[in-house]
This record gives sequence, structure tokens and C-alpha cells, in this order.
Amino acid sequence: MEIFRRASHAGSWYTDDPKELAEELDGWLMEAGLPKSSDVRGVIAPHAGYSYSGRAAAYAFGNIDPTNISRVFLLGPSHHYYTPKCALSTATVYKTPIGDLPIDLEVIEELKATGKFESMNLRVDEAEHSMEMHLPYLAKVFEGHPVKVVPILVGALSAENEAMYGKLLAKYIDDPQNFFSVSSDFCHWGSRFNYMHYDKKYNAIHKSIEALDKIGMDIIETGDADAFKEYLSEYDNTICGRHPISVFLHMLRNSTTRIKIKFLRYEQSSKCKTTRDSSVSYASAAAKVDA
Repeated sequence: MEIFRRASHAGSWYTDDPKELAEELDGWLMEAGLPKSSDVRGVIAPHAGYSYSGRAAAYAFGNIDPTNISRVFLLGPSHHYYTPKCALSTATVYKTPIGDLPIDLEVIEELKATGKFESMNLRVDEAEHSMEMHLPYLAKVFEGHPVKVVPILVGALSAENEAMYGKLLAKYIDDPQNFFSVSSDFCHWGSRFNYMHYDKKYNAIHKSIEALDKIGMDIIETGDADAFKEYLSEYDNTICGRHPISVFLHMLRNSTTRIKIKFLRYEQSSKCKTTRDSSVSYASAAAKVDA
């Protein structure tokens, strides 16, 4: 019996009108105008409402050549549900307004058998938006290509657990039929986020935020999970997908295939000029086989 995860954020975070959604995604993908490459094996992309981050996300998903990919691993942070582990979906199908994505139950069972994962119930799954916001883009990019998804909710992991999950998942990178969609926004700045780091040498607040994000992005591009950890403890930047990104960096470190991350787009929801302002940053990257 199929267990469906509803597109619970459709109609609020993005349109639930299939025609409108398809046109919107096509428009952003065309605008990004990126060449598709079979060397692109993963992306880091934002997960805000599409009116905020839909355009930026196209610079991640627009790189994907769907031809040889049969499975997409989703790594998304948990915003509402606390777990010190990673959790697997109990659904069998993820719905989107523009096509459903079946879950790869074989791989889910394989991961369960390690004893390292917990299961999340449907209520937790549907309340979380971090992976759902990647689904319409995946449904669009993989149109006409059969693909299954492996959704992994990444909890509040210790550094040891980030490394452990990275090692455990690394073998999946070495199969070129697998793809990885890592979900994260970048700096959440302003009093409502309880984060107001400001380096005056940049004059404008939004420039200081950009500089802070860029330090983190540069470190992610080096692939050094430990340096990324140090950056986070030094600046405490409010990167909500810090744990999924860290797990991904550990995966790349432990895989045989050499893969390099490159950021292709950076945007902010608004330009902060005073301490009364707030913004969220969005960064899109492609992880590509390093020949």
C-alpha cells in the first residue's frame, strides 16, 4: 500500500497550480541558462518560499543532466523536530503538483539495517519544508526520466556523528547513478533571528553579511569539513543546513570519486541597511567530478 507524503507547503510556500509552477520553474531554469553536465553529481540549494529563493535555486538544479541518474538522495535539516540522529521517511511516495517522486524503499531498508537511523512519521515529514522545497525542481528536471528519491532528515548532529554518517553514505557517491540534493539557506540576519554579526569595515550591513557568507562558501568549496566546523564555531553564522552540508563534506572526503563543490549564485532576500532590517541569504552550488 502506498503511503503518500502530501505537498504540504504547496499553495503557501509555492503555487499549487501545476501549469503555473511548471512555467515558473522553466522560466528560472532558462534564465539561469546553465549547461547540463553529467559530471554534476550533487547540489547545495536553498529551501525558502519560491518568491524568495526560487530564482537562486535554479542555479543549482539547472546543472543537472538527468540522463544517467536513477536515484536522488535528499539531505535536509530539521527545523521543528529534534533528533540527534538522521531520520528516514516512512512514506513511499513524495507528491508534488507537477508529478510524484517514488521513494527508493530498497535503499531505505539498506540504511535502516545499519541501525544508525531513526524513522520519522508522516506528521514530522509533512511539517518539514527543507526537502519539500527541492522536490518540484527535481520533478521538473527529471521529467520523462524515471527517478527515485531517498529523503534523509538530518538532525542536530555532533561532529562525530556528522563524520559517521558521512563515512556511511560515502559509498553511494561512487555510483554515478546516484545524485545528492543538499538543502540549506545561508545567513539569517536580524533581531528576529537573534543574530546580528556586523563587521563595520564593510560599511553596509548587507555587505558584511555577504562577506561572512562568502568566507563559509569558500571553505565549503575546499571540501574541508573541519575548517567548516571551525568557521561555524567562530562566527556562529546561522546556516540552517550546517549539518547536511557537513555530512556531505564528510561523504566527499570518504568517497573514491573526487568531487569539487563550486558556488554559482548568491542572493539575499533583502539588503539590510539598519539594525531594524532582516534578511536571509541563499547560495546555490554544484558538486562536480574533478577530472
